[in-house]
Amino acid sequence: MLKRLFRRWFHLSSPANQPSAPGQKPAASPARPTALDQQAPLRQTQDADAPAGATLEKVIICREPVLNRQQKIAGYQFMLNDAAHGNIRLKSRQIMHLCAEVLVQNLLRANLGSLHKRFAFIDIPDSFLDHPCLTGLPPANTFFILCPVENAPPPSASYLSTHVRALRKLGYRIGIQDPTTNNAYFHLLPEADLVYMQPHTDIGQGMNLVRHILKLAPEAALLVRDLPGMEDFDFCYRIGVTLFQGGFVTSRENWQATHLGPNFARIATLLNKLRQDADTKEIASLLKQDAAITLRLLRYINSAANGLREHVSSIERSLALLGRAPLQRWLSLMLCASDRKQPRSAAVLETALVRARTMELLAAARPAAVREAMFLTGLLSLIDVILQQPIEHALDALAIDTDIRDGISGVNGPYAPALALAQACESMNAERVIAAAAACGVDPEQASTCYMEALAWTLTLQNENAD
Repeated sequence: MLKRLFRRWFHLSSPANQPSAPGQKPAASPARPTALDQQAPLRQTQDADAPAGATLEKVIICREPVLNRQQKIAGYQFMLNDAAHGNIRLKSRQIMHLCAEVLVQNLLRANLGSLHKRFAFIDIPDSFLDHPCLTGLPPANTFFILCPVENAPPPSASYLSTHVRALRKLGYRIGIQDPTTNNAYFHLLPEADLVYMQPHTDIGQGMNLVRHILKLAPEAALLVRDLPGMEDFDFCYRIGVTLFQGGFVTSRENWQATHLGPNFARIATLLNKLRQDADTKEIASLLKQDAAITLRLLRYINSAANGLREHVSSIERSLALLGRAPLQRWLSLMLCASDRKQPRSAAVLETALVRARTMELLAAARPAAVREAMFLTGLLSLIDVILQQPIEHALDALAIDTDIRDGISGVNGPYAPALALAQACESMNAERVIAAAAACGVDPEQASTCYMEALAWTLTLQNENAD
């Protein structure tokens, strides 16, 4: 993975990969088939049957990771938050259809067809199953989760069964609510690939509910949302839940400071020397003391992607060709990946990478040093969760700039607003995104687009590493 990360970072300055500047629309993703746009054009005007003033003035897509029982990322729930009308629960069926269509169209434009083995979990109105835009999404990666429309009768059982079966025949997976809370979907249990439920506080009731659902739908995955902490994850794990979603992924606990481990110490020493502008010979000497890092570096620098006409066999020559800024970024990633002590560390590291890339994209018009500092701020913002250490203890080992440290610690500083915006984009709260974007002087739609580009970038890295 590190080699592929390095390869991509080296090519960020090329026109095709140049991030968008604030106030400027980011470059469009690769074009999707035009037939889809003809079948389901993005509606910009108010629905004729919708309440007055009901338009989508700001399109903000939020996402939240969904973890499996091994605490690895199984996929993401994607949700559209309409900034002008955030509370879509109380809206008409037409407005919910409009929101679902806009969400699907934006996911198509975000080029997330490369999810690889991960899934997109997409909530759609139960009367939207026959909309042609749905079949533009990759069947192997998509869960459609049916949602009722409040104050409106559900579609007929024949409509639901017919279109659920048609979508499943194409390869899509279907999720439904816990049928004990919405019996309109009870007859769909044999067709369900997923059942989602709210957290339970009584372990006996929870286990009985899980057994009841699995008896009727033995092949269905069980998803619980809105889990705030690891205790809630542990409880749901014990009753047999298979998929987990909520703030627990990046939740912090009252960890005690412990020894950070030899790998962390060695990389931290290298980073500190780089930031102190130590002599190249001293940096090379430290690199040579870690055979694993030396081997990775030489393999990368001699890879075909770099197009070198010479074979590089010395650390000194590698440093001269590479440069200090890319080396610092690579070592920072290795720092986050070292000495991981918990299963969810990989999921947290991925979240940190998305934050880092989002902040870098938001700073596209600023000097290279600022972009680098903002990337590092995002990358190191979850170092305490990755290492299960108090944040002060983890940061004390690194001689990072005061501005970066202040941004990570939540102190007012030049990078704190951008980190707050990247964090807001992780939430399912449009108002929070709007407020954070205003504090940065960025259009919220642009922030959402940068975030989706950062997610696609990170997923591409993961996919290439998997291959």
